[in-house]
Amino acid sequence: MDIFKKCYEFTRADEIKSLGVYPYFRPIEANEGPVVQIEGKRIIMAGSNNYLGLTGHPLVKEAAIKAIEKYGTGCSGSRYLTGTLDLHIELESRLAKFFNTESALLFSTGYQTAQGVIPTLVQRNDYVISDKDNHASIVAGTIMAKGAMGGLVRYKHDDLDDLEKVISKLPEESGKLIVTDGVFSTGGEIVDLIKLNEIAKKYGARVMVDDAHAVGVIGKGGRGTASEFSLEDKIDLTMGTFSKTFASLGGFVVGSERVINYLKHFSSALIFSASPTPASVASALAALDILEREPERVTKLISNAAYMRKNLTERGFNVIDGRTAIVPVIVGDDNLAFKMWKILYDNGVFVNVFISPGVPAGRQMMRTSYMATHEKEHLDEIINAFEIAGKQLGLI
Repeated sequence: MDIFKKCYEFTRADEIKSLGVYPYFRPIEANEGPVVQIEGKRIIMAGSNNYLGLTGHPLVKEAAIKAIEKYGTGCSGSRYLTGTLDLHIELESRLAKFFNTESALLFSTGYQTAQGVIPTLVQRNDYVISDKDNHASIVAGTIMAKGAMGGLVRYKHDDLDDLEKVISKLPEESGKLIVTDGVFSTGGEIVDLIKLNEIAKKYGARVMVDDAHAVGVIGKGGRGTASEFSLEDKIDLTMGTFSKTFASLGGFVVGSERVINYLKHFSSALIFSASPTPASVASALAALDILEREPERVTKLISNAAYMRKNLTERGFNVIDGRTAIVPVIVGDDNLAFKMWKILYDNGVFVNVFISPGVPAGRQMMRTSYMATHEKEHLDEIINAFEIAGKQLGLI
């Protein structure tokens, strides 16, 4: 059997392309945040994770340029050896302070962070307990932990009764790590962290929250899920990314000094990867400065998302309720989703298309997300495009 056989037999993408409704890998030619240029057209961006609109902020760009001038373009080594800059230490210190924890550790990508933490902690005779709708990076990390002779248990999405059911069956003497998204990346739901933490303490488990879509969105001053529920001193680990609110690239985990110290010396993903680049770290530092100095950006972001949620619902769309930057509009069919994307795009709006098996059948959606830098005229253009598409497809 030729291992490439599956590659030659995969034609679904080609079929969608032939229909002119393929929504993926569209190159952006210019980007100022709420508005981008694609194929020479002005497009309102309603699918970015640039939640506070900082990727084009002058201070963030200036920080990246200055870092390149001082340190060059890369570190050419891992953090463990020659790849640690004073910038890395500074950002780790700032993050620990921001999240009211003892220590922090940077990784080269957000995806890599879960792979660097979970299998390092969950080893032989330990268990990782994971929400079925957790981000793909967590799924990858849990599979790696299972490969290291750890146990993997999954519970129904956002069903903490099922969490207790599955964790109660695990050996009492085993180590246990519950891992959950803080804000789930598909539907934008916020985990019930109070109840989850109570279950964890009842069964002697530790908790790690992935706050990729929570930092800069919920919590006091955008400090994420633990802050949202006043549990900063109760949640063991929080991981996150720099590719969203922090307008850069990379990942991090914060927690107790002893745990972070252990990860520094045993995490293969850290030890055998090149360090985050100087420009990436400097950009994230500048974005953190702005977040701390301008918490009103968080308020504006949530206000924008709430405006969209209200108006799309009032026009008859099936919108998943919530209070984060993510506003999903359920379409319920793969082909219908592709058609709707194309109508929105032709009317000057870019959104993300989620189809099966990435989402369950019947839950195919236009996943929209918003920025603090969207103005009302941008939002109204998006609503107008949705109205055109919804009526044309018989959705409203």
